[in-house]
Amino acid sequence: MSSTSQLALIARRSVSRTFRQPVLVVPVIAFPLILLAVNAAGLSSVTELPGFPTKSYINFAIVVCFVQGALFAAISAGTELASDIQTGFTDRLALTPAKRWVVLAGATAGGASIAVFGSVIYLVVGLIFGVEIDTGVVGALVLLALAIYTAIAFAGIGAWLAVATGSPQAVQGMFPLLFVLLFLSTMSLPLDFIQKEWFATIVEWNPLTYLIDGMRGLVIGGWDASTLLPAIAVATGIMVITFTGASRSLRKRVQRT
Repeated sequence: MSSTSQLALIARRSVSRTFRQPVLVVPVIAFPLILLAVNAAGLSSVTELPGFPTKSYINFAIVVCFVQGALFAAISAGTELASDIQTGFTDRLALTPAKRWVVLAGATAGGASIAVFGSVIYLVVGLIFGVEIDTGVVGALVLLALAIYTAIAFAGIGAWLAVATGSPQAVQGMFPLLFVLLFLSTMSLPLDFIQKEWFATIVEWNPLTYLIDGMRGLVIGGWDASTLLPAIAVATGIMVITFTGASRSLRKRVQRT
C-alpha cells in the first residue's frame, strides 16, 4: 500500500472520529464568533482614533477568528493523537509499514479538518455581517488558504505535545498558554497604537502577530507582500519545526515501547 493510501485511511479515521464528538467541534465554531461579537461591540469606538486602519472594527477583528480556530485545531489534534498513544493504537501503527510522517499527518487530520470547516464559517459569517475585503474575491480565497495552512501548522504543535507527553490532559493543559499568546499580539489593536513599551516589544516578537497582520492585510490593507510573506514564513516555520520534533519524539517513544 502506498503512503498516500495509508495517509488517506488514517486521516479518514481521524476526521470521522473527531466530527462524532461535538465537544471538539462546537467550541471551534462558536467561541471565536462569540469573542468577535463581544470585541466588535465593545471596541468599535477605537476606529474613531486618528490613523486607525479601518472604519469598521469587524473588518479589523475578523481574522482573529481564523487564528483562534487554528489554536483550537492544535489542541483537538493533540488530544486525539495523545488518546491514540494511550490506547496503544499508535504503537500498533508502528508495526505497520506506515512512515512516521504518515502517522502524524493522518492522526492530526481531524483537528485540521475542524479548522478548515470553521474557517469557511468565519468567512461566511463575517461577510454576512458586513466585512469588506479590500483584495476582493481572490483575496478572500487567499485568506481562506492562509487560514487553513496556519491550522495545519498549528496541528503540528498539538502533535508534538501529544507525542512528548502521551497525555490528552497535558495537551489540553497547554491551551491557556497558547491562548495567552493570542492576547499578547495585535489581536485588539495595531502595533503602533500600543503605548506600553514592554507590551509592544512582546507583541512585536510574538509569531502570532505576523500571522494576524498577514491575514488582516488581505482584509483592510490590500495586496502587501511585507505582511503576507512573513505570515506564510511563520506558518511554514511552525509546521517544519513542530512536525519534525513530533516525528523525532515519536521515533523515541516507539523505541521505548
